Amino acid sequence: MLIQKPADIRPSEITPPELYARRREFLKTAAVLGAAALVLPSLTQTATGDDLKPTPYKDVTTYNNFYEFGSGKTDPAENAGRLKTKPWTVTVEGHCEKPGQYVLEDFLAPHVAEERIYRLRCVEAWSMVIPWLGIPLAHVLPRFQPTASARYVEFTTLFDPEQMPGQKTRLLPWPYVEGLRMDEAMHSLTLLATGLYGKELPNQNGAPLRLVAPWKYGFKSIKSIVKIRFTEQPPVTTWNREAPGEYGFYANVNPDVDHPRWSQKKERRIGELFRRDTLPFNGYAEQVAGLYAGMDLRKNF
Repeated sequence: MLIQKPADIRPSEITPPELYARRREFLKTAAVLGAAALVLPSLTQTATGDDLKPTPYKDVTTYNNFYEFGSGKTDPAENAGRLKTKPWTVTVEGHCEKPGQYVLEDFLAPHVAEERIYRLRCVEAWSMVIPWLGIPLAHVLPRFQPTASARYVEFTTLFDPEQMPGQKTRLLPWPYVEGLRMDEAMHSLTLLATGLYGKELPNQNGAPLRLVAPWKYGFKSIKSIVKIRFTEQPPVTTWNREAPGEYGFYANVNPDVDHPRWSQKKERRIGELFRRDTLPFNGYAEQVAGLYAGMDLRKNF
């Protein structure tokens, strides 16, 4: 993993100047999330040499998949304003010693928010590069003392059709559910995102708490999380349940496994004209390929 320190990077290369100047808001955001102290953000990139120039903030916040607010790419930005994210409670249950209901600040405390630059790639063959603000999931899960039977972690999105009008449709079986294997959840790249571009996470991007697993397709990065459950068996996840031939449980980015309706070999980064080669594991193979040693990644897609 290549970690660039702030002294090595000009602010203009990371965020628009008007956002970077708002450091007090960044500090306030971290404090609200229960951080006892704040270190300068670590800016995480892969060691592939790929250009990780961040996607403009406007594009990141107006071109989204969040079907709870509509199936169109602009629907979430248009419809998510009604979502109330304060107060917010996360329920922890399943195979753990400390289940319960936790207000968000207690759920995340006392961990310090970090900033990381990650790709996020969707199966529709488009991608973004986003400076996420959040806390490694591996820093949070041990607090609840998962037992030896906890082999997977299941995540569930808020179900509230009055706030999330897309849930009034039958597009998907609500609420949305996703899951990771425990070793994936505990990997250092896996993030519980609470913000982006140094600001609180916008509603349309999954406020107030979403998952970011950057080597997987975007549908794995579940938004507006209200429940985490430790399970012994693989969770029945939403897209894998609805279209198992199209959306595998693992959802690792693999240019050699095509979606039945389009190729995965190329992607177009939002804001760019030309398509580029899709990288195995979305460019994070050096860090995560070992998690799947011996697995048939065409079968376990």
